Amino acid sequence: MTRVAEGTYAIGEISRLVELSQRTIRYYEEIGLLHSVRRIENGKRVYTDSDVRRLKFINRLKVLGLSLAEMVELEKIYRKQRNNREILPKLLQILEERAVQIDERVSQLVALKKEIRDYQHRLRDKVLQDRTHEEPGTTGKEMRS
Repeated sequence: MTRVAEGTYAIGEISRLVELSQRTIRYYEEIGLLHSVRRIENGKRVYTDSDVRRLKFINRLKVLGLSLAEMVELEKIYRKQRNNREILPKLLQILEERAVQIDERVSQLVALKKEIRDYQHRLRDKVLQDRTHEEPGTTGKEMRS
């Protein structure tokens, strides 16, 4: 697909650049995460390098665990203040909450792994114990009947 104009992109082109579906990009526009999108005469969306940076930033925030609602909240703060003075402390707070949640989840997973290993050990002991009680040439079923 060719450029609409120098420094601008059609939705298919920006979709490939930022590795998001066209539907997702339209959705981000609907919920207010991408608000600078222009349209040309025939109603087609036109995206800029700024939109590319914005979408890459949104992708990064998603990887860091922010929800779309949190991103919209940050966007609303930015639209009011027009600077990062209010946003950065809020973003730091959200990221700290995510780090704490991850620590808690890691602890849960470590405990689960220990429980699995303990259960495996008990099962192995039971299997070995059953084998030692079997008579030569018989199976465990034959012994119990």
